[in-house]
Parts: sequence; C-alpha cells; structure tokens
Amino acid sequence: MQNDNKLAKVLNDKTVNILAIGIPVAVMLLLGIRVKLDLGTWTNTLPHINALINSLTSFFLVIALAAIRRNNITLHRTCMLICVVLGLFFLVAYILYHLTHHSTPYGGTSPLNYVYYFLLITHIVLAAVVVYFVLKALHFAFNSDFERHKKIVKWAYPIWLYVSVSGVLVYLMISPYYTF
Repeated sequence: MQNDNKLAKVLNDKTVNILAIGIPVAVMLLLGIRVKLDLGTWTNTLPHINALINSLTSFFLVIALAAIRRNNITLHRTCMLICVVLGLFFLVAYILYHLTHHSTPYGGTSPLNYVYYFLLITHIVLAAVVVYFVLKALHFAFNSDFERHKKIVKWAYPIWLYVSVSGVLVYLMISPYYTF
C-alpha cells in the first residue's frame, strides 16, 4: 500500500489533466512533422511491436475483468498495471516510429476501405479520449476511492478494450502496404 500512496501523490488531478491533454496534443504535433529522423532500419519493426503490444493489452484487459469479477483483486491489479506499462511502451514505440517514418497510406480499393477508415478514425479518437479515463481510474484506485473507480471504469474499460482490439485490426489491414 505504501507504493500506492506514493503513486497517488504523483497521479493527482492536476497531473491527470495535464497528461490527458498533453499526450494527445504531443502525438498530433508529432504526426505533423515532415522531416523524419534516421534511427536505423530497426524502426521498421515498430508497427509489428505495437500490434503485439495492443494484442497483449487486450489479453490482459480481459484477464483483469475476469479477475475482478471473481474478486481476485491481486490478479486484477497486476493485469491492469501490466496494461498501463504496455500502454507506455506503445506510446514510446509509436512516437519513435512516427519520428522516423511517414504515415503509411491505406492501399485498398474495395468496400473494406469504409471498414478500415471507420476503425482507424474511431481508434484514433478513442485512443486520445481513453487517456483521461485510464488515468482517472488509476488515480481513484491509488487513492482507494473504489466507488469512483468503478464508475469511471464503466467508461474506461470498454473504450480501452476497443482501442486495443481496433489497433490490431487496423494493423492487420494496413500491414500489406508497409514499404520498408
């Protein structure tokens, strides 16, 4: 519990608000950078790594839900912290990839275009939105305010799961068009 108290102090309302606005804004600005860095060909693997991270996040989110429904708080907490760490790794890999590569255009010409763009747009919008909900859920959990934690998780959980699963689907649909 002592670690929770330290985390609760760091993850206060002000920090949550700054991060919830700052992360999406930083990512949007990053996507606008036209000159890309050359960090080597290893960065070509980052979309594949991010798809793996999204897959693992989806897996651990489902395990966390099953754990809390069985009142296994320790497993739930562990899985959720794994998801948060995976989210941080995803963010770093995403930033590195977009610092080194231009966005890959979707090359499909079938009615699947509509599916792809629907998934992509909803994924992007909800990925920006979910940051706030996840941070607030963590804030409430670290402060042992489980009533408010449960209320916000009703929004955070399905959005986060959708973002994770749709991220994998978007990757699977765009991956034939990567040119490295």
